Order: sequence, then structure tokens, then C-alpha cells
Amino acid sequence: MFKSFWGSQEQEAQPRPQEIPTNSWYPPSVVSSPSSSRPVTPSSSSSNSFNLQRPVDQPQSSSHVSPAEAASIIVLLKDKSVDELRKLLANKDAYQQFLLSIDQVKIQNNLRDELRKETLQLARENLEKEPRIMELRNQCRIIRTTELAAAQEKLNELERQKEEILKFYAPTSLLHRLQEAMNETDDESENLHRQLLDREIDVGAFVQKYKKLRNTYHKRALTQLAAKTSVTG
Repeated sequence: MFKSFWGSQEQEAQPRPQEIPTNSWYPPSVVSSPSSSRPVTPSSSSSNSFNLQRPVDQPQSSSHVSPAEAASIIVLLKDKSVDELRKLLANKDAYQQFLLSIDQVKIQNNLRDELRKETLQLARENLEKEPRIMELRNQCRIIRTTELAAAQEKLNELERQKEEILKFYAPTSLLHRLQEAMNETDDESENLHRQLLDREIDVGAFVQKYKKLRNTYHKRALTQLAAKTSVTG
């Protein structure tokens, strides 16, 4: 940050290097570095223009500063005296005051304040809505324990009826009931034939009833055969 300043001072004069105050609040790596705390003194040999001390390699900062931002900060520092610059290094309050006077910092602080105000406003609005939220929550609880319970019970009953209907009209169930009806018709035919043998019924009535029963039996048998064929096919 101070490189351009120190370079201009070297061209004008060669001041005697001074030690940085030991109570500087900067990190030790910054304070103890010769390249960051005081200007480089040229060598007394005849080749002093080619033997300037190279600055100690410093680890790159993790924060990125654009050239435009760096130039704007340099503009603020180039007119300051050596004492003012050393005061910024040694005095944390002075550095903080200088930092807060930078336009980019002012913009960031204003943005932070606006976001804080908006956050507080949202928090107040949420707190104002809390009674309404509690009211709606109570209404939902009432609905869940009364109306919802009755509706759920009715739904369960309808589901049970649907299962019974589906089971009743299932192909296997229909075939089973058709087989039972055929057996019942066959039994009635056998009973009617027994009555004829026991002379409990005359031949004319027997023929009429027996013919009707056997006709019903064979219709059901054909229906069962067709149903089994369609199911297995």
C-alpha cells in the first residue's frame, strides 16, 4: 500500500530509517517486515542504483483487492506525511477512523445497515402475524380432532365396502358361487328323481320340473366353462 509513497520519498531524499513503535497493533509479520514498515536505504557503493534491497517475500493475502480500489486508497494515502502514516500503523483508533472514511467502506456499512433494518422489519412483521398463526393452528387442531376424524371414519367405511364389492365380483369369487349354484341345482334334480321313485310326485310334474332344473344346470355349467376359459386364456 505504501510502496509508491516510499519510492517517491527515496527519490527526493534519503531519510534515516526509524524503528516502528513496538506497540503497533498490526500483526507481527507486517510490523517486523522491513519492506512493509520502512523504506529501503540504498547502498553506499558506486553501484547503488543496481543493488537496492529486494523486499522480503510475503504470503499473498486471501482477500482480493481490485486495481481500482487499490488506486483509490493510494490516492488517499499519498498526501499524508510520514508521521500520519506511522500513526496509522501504530494507532488502531486512527486506522479505524481512516478506514471508515473510505467511500467503499461507507457503501458497505450503509448496505449493512439497510439489510439490518429490513431484517428487523421482517422480524416485526412475523411477530405481528404470530397471533393469527396461533389462531389458525388452533383451528387446524380442532378440525383434525372433530371433522377430520369423522371424515376419516367415513372414508375407512367406504374403503371397506369397496374391498367387499371388489372381492364379491372377483372372477374367482364368481366362479365359486357359480359352482355352488350348479351343485345346488344338481342336488335338487336328485331329490326330484328320488321323489319320483318313491311315488311322491307324478310323471308329468316330474318331467316339467326335472327338465327345468337340468336346463338351468347346463346353462350354469356352460357359463362356468366359458368363464374359466376366458380367465385362463
